[in-house]
Amino acid sequence: MKKLLTLALLLSTTVLFAQAEAPNDWWDLDRTDNSYPGVSANKALNYLEGKTGQMVVVAVIDSGVDIEHEDLKDIIWTNPGEIAGNGIDDDDNGYVDDVHGWNFIGGKDGRNVNGENLEIVRIYNSLKGTYNNRNRDGLNRKEKVQYDTYIKYKEQIEAKRAEMEPGMKRITPIKEAMDKVMMNLQMKPASITWKDIEGLSTKDAYTGIVKQMAERAVAQGATFSETYDQIKNYADYLEQSYGQNYNPDFDARDIVGDNPGDLDDRDYGNNDVEGPDAMHGTHVSGIIAAVRGNDLGVDGVGGPNVRIMSVRTVPNGDERDKDVANAIRYAVENGASVINMSFGKGASPYKKAVDAAMKYAEKKDVVLVHAAGNDGKMLTLTNNYPNDTYLGRKKTIKTYITVGASSSDYGETLAASFSNYNKKMVDVFAPGYKIYATFPDDNYSAISGTSMAAPMVAGIAAMLRSYFPDLKATQVKEIILESALPVNLEVVKPGSDEKIKFSELSATGGLANAYTAVKLAERTKGKKRRVAKRDAGLMMFK
Repeated sequence: MKKLLTLALLLSTTVLFAQAEAPNDWWDLDRTDNSYPGVSANKALNYLEGKTGQMVVVAVIDSGVDIEHEDLKDIIWTNPGEIAGNGIDDDDNGYVDDVHGWNFIGGKDGRNVNGENLEIVRIYNSLKGTYNNRNRDGLNRKEKVQYDTYIKYKEQIEAKRAEMEPGMKRITPIKEAMDKVMMNLQMKPASITWKDIEGLSTKDAYTGIVKQMAERAVAQGATFSETYDQIKNYADYLEQSYGQNYNPDFDARDIVGDNPGDLDDRDYGNNDVEGPDAMHGTHVSGIIAAVRGNDLGVDGVGGPNVRIMSVRTVPNGDERDKDVANAIRYAVENGASVINMSFGKGASPYKKAVDAAMKYAEKKDVVLVHAAGNDGKMLTLTNNYPNDTYLGRKKTIKTYITVGASSSDYGETLAASFSNYNKKMVDVFAPGYKIYATFPDDNYSAISGTSMAAPMVAGIAAMLRSYFPDLKATQVKEIILESALPVNLEVVKPGSDEKIKFSELSATGGLANAYTAVKLAERTKGKKRRVAKRDAGLMMFK
């Protein structure tokens, strides 16, 4: 769910604001050589210089990718069996003109889903017809469970909507007033000054509203443009949350035109792999594989042999289990050897379908990398889906890596305040705070979230699969975990003011590192070789 990234950014800017400003590429750097706890991608690729790697396809299951971005266009996967624009399924894979991937939240008419419900709203709607205006009396055990779920979600939805309504009432007229003022001035926000506002006649209510705002904004040193952006972003957030995410009457699925409950159906979607809002997926893709050494923007972690396959599946709301399962299968069947999944949600009604798809990926030797989530909580089996444990079983998917987020400050705030954690369920941490990377339309920006940490690890996995192609997916996972740099620090526990050993936050207790992973991979050649244990001299940073 992409909206969690926004929450992560808000948390990061309020809780970690005291950190010194790090360079834009801190996440590529090496702590020993550069003083920043990045993934040492530059050091690893310098070490590998002169060696020939194989092309590796990384599937980015996300909101879409700007495939024309100046720093990405040269590393976008192209389906070798498809002829662009001829309206024919040339490679007979079931998808017409899937030249650069597929869009599972688009319609055959070219329209695309942008906003969506949260999963709890969809479950509530599915139960409403049965349990509305009923009580628990006379219900059997199964019905009582469903009834309790219906009531719980009903209360959550109503409470959230009631919480947002005052903000909606306040912010909507303010934004409308600022829009009208800009229309009258015939100027863009960046060109407007508060002096321009002062010069306007206060004959209408909306100009009066903006003039009142001007007094407060000037006192705080904010420009008109900054003020407008804050108001617009907040209004957009409330509109999305109130009008779509938490709105039981909102239904975007008619755009797709499928039956979301038919889990066997794969014949839907379109080939628009960018979609209406590709910010999140574009940023993730840049972290993994932005072209290195071109003097543009950023250098991706994975190196020169990575190709990005865009599988659009994640709306501004909760992704559907059916789409996630189909996206994984599409990626596997079309050659991806690493899949990045920077999304998550709190309920999964069709978890079996997703489990089956991930088991299929494991069987086909594919590495799955998933973001731990941005709730600042101890991760459990029930609060961030998908996860690597099969429904009702202890057996787990052996090629699945869950990633928490770290910051640029190698001190007590090393663990990003928003990151989920768990010594058993989170495997490793990686940079996820103020990560500067690609944005749509040839832009670049810094945002925060475990969504940014996961592609760091996906990039390392891609590097290993490129330069050490004999390694199995299980070995790649084991190498990444075994080579993680241990951290001997007490840090602020995410979501609290308490202190905790960093080693207690994940299974490895450390930070993912490309250089140490490459060094370990050199000692683990061959598909049947056990992964060598970490070097005795591997540093424990203090």
